Amino acid sequence: MILFKEHNDLKIGKIIEVNGNSIKVELDNKLGNLSRTIDGRVYSIGQMASVIKIHFGRKIIFGYVKMLRMSSDMDLIDGEKISPSDDSRILEADLFGEAFWRESKGDLSFNRGIETYPLPLQFAYLTTKDELEKIYQAAEKASETTLDPMISIGTYVGANSAICRANMDKLFGHHCAILGSTGSGKSATVAAILHAVIEYKYNTNKSLYPRIILIDPHGEYAKAFSNDAIVYRAYSQSSAGGDTAIELKLPYWLMSGDEFRSLVIGKTEHEATSQNNIVYEALAYARMVQAGIVKSLDDPVGDQIPELVEGKDEEARSNFDRDKPIPFKMAEFIKHIEKVQGRKTDKKDPRTASDSIRQKVDSVLKKLRVLQANPQLKFLMEEYSADSLSINKVLAQFIGQMANYKNKNIRIIDISGLPNEISGPLTALISRLLFQYKLWQSPEERKADPILIACEEAHRYVPNQGEAQYKEAQESIRRIAKEGRKYGIGIMLISQRPSDVESTVLSQCNSWIVLRLTNSRDQEHVARFLPDSLSGLTRILSSLTRREAIFVGEAAALPSRIKIRELDKGQLPDSSDISFVEGWVNPLHNDDKLVKVTNRWTGLYDEQ
Repeated sequence: MILFKEHNDLKIGKIIEVNGNSIKVELDNKLGNLSRTIDGRVYSIGQMASVIKIHFGRKIIFGYVKMLRMSSDMDLIDGEKISPSDDSRILEADLFGEAFWRESKGDLSFNRGIETYPLPLQFAYLTTKDELEKIYQAAEKASETTLDPMISIGTYVGANSAICRANMDKLFGHHCAILGSTGSGKSATVAAILHAVIEYKYNTNKSLYPRIILIDPHGEYAKAFSNDAIVYRAYSQSSAGGDTAIELKLPYWLMSGDEFRSLVIGKTEHEATSQNNIVYEALAYARMVQAGIVKSLDDPVGDQIPELVEGKDEEARSNFDRDKPIPFKMAEFIKHIEKVQGRKTDKKDPRTASDSIRQKVDSVLKKLRVLQANPQLKFLMEEYSADSLSINKVLAQFIGQMANYKNKNIRIIDISGLPNEISGPLTALISRLLFQYKLWQSPEERKADPILIACEEAHRYVPNQGEAQYKEAQESIRRIAKEGRKYGIGIMLISQRPSDVESTVLSQCNSWIVLRLTNSRDQEHVARFLPDSLSGLTRILSSLTRREAIFVGEAAALPSRIKIRELDKGQLPDSSDISFVEGWVNPLHNDDKLVKVTNRWTGLYDEQ
């Protein structure tokens, strides 16, 4: 059959209404079972997200099917219900693009958007699989840049398994979201995209050196990138499977004032305001000592201000930025709290004020002692010394060359097992450090060094309502979403609960890969961010099979239903469900096995 012709075998009905980008087609009464057999293939009519076409002179207009219903279900006509004898089947579709077909060259020139609208009584036609393949190929060709930064992420459903490619620059540079219910293949989709980046060859022969930092809250991605990623864990943990993770080094002195205050005080203290001031003043003092602006405290009396170093003036102290990542010793921080804050009194009632301040001081010092004693926080709370990592060495863990790890460019930060009050500031610190790094680069440096941060469980970092589990991380992610594009830092938001992700942040994403969503609230939330002409695609989200997705946005050549590429078992994250039946075949653990796990848990004994 000749492509893109008005064949009677493909005719399905006539247009009865054109309303903006939406059309209604009255299906032919001769269509008995809503299917057509063409060239030995059976085509179903009215399948959700299938493509229909309308011929308008030399132009061909395309639309997505979004609904199939009876005309009796529609509004009243002339104030009376339609009689059963006049009832007909109505197909509704959203128009999305138009093209010219040059048969002599076998070439389709495709444009997204509609310039010429069809007219009532024009006929609508099915598209064959061969035609669909041409449409998708032409759309991808039209979206390519001179550098052709297209990566293969799957195949188009219903188009002869034509390869679906995503524009890498738009996917990462303009932010993206990967959304889907548990079990829909969300983690496998993330892995498929990152593996496509690893396999990509620039100008057919040059490999990429991607700067990708993946925050992994469940420890599932290390398995998928064993040959391509360095895995960092916030604390050492022995593993029966042979753990190769590196202990993360992220010193406390890199924290901003708010991040450090959140770590030391938390969000449950009743007297947060006064305690905040204690922490902020001590932090500024400790940094100024290291910067050589003030002298280290010996034994001041009352609320004496630390003395300036000779040659420094008062302006240096008053204009000091406490958030600047200047190293400081925790001992100096504690000294200020004990010797200055602990001796402040109120002249009207010295004893009462002194007791009140003392309680607050003791509370801060107690929390610090708990943090320093926690073995899980060694990566964070280790005292600064001459042997400590410099800020450039800390950054190198995420985006720099690492000795003995050649060609391992992806960095996975495994925060599994950490409590929220720790993983929150840690995530905030990493994302803020990377943003500040980009902020201080020159325009030329930014172009040569773009960064992608992939955030699993995005609803934790940027919740749509209520208080964030990770308040400081929320602020960091929000800022990157709003400003990161111009600095060369992108965000990939990954969540199984899109309705719980902050709307303002999700709206900053310009590309979406949406897998099966069974919750109607999630479907409605996603529909708000899609163009009106594509919102009908969300109707099929609950019926998608595993690894099937709707791919829309700037990175997609066309809004389309795709099947994410299948990976080898060794390339998949360790996120599959545990079989209770297979597990319960085994007898109960004896004491030796229990001891092995509890030793790993407590960290008190080496695992034998």
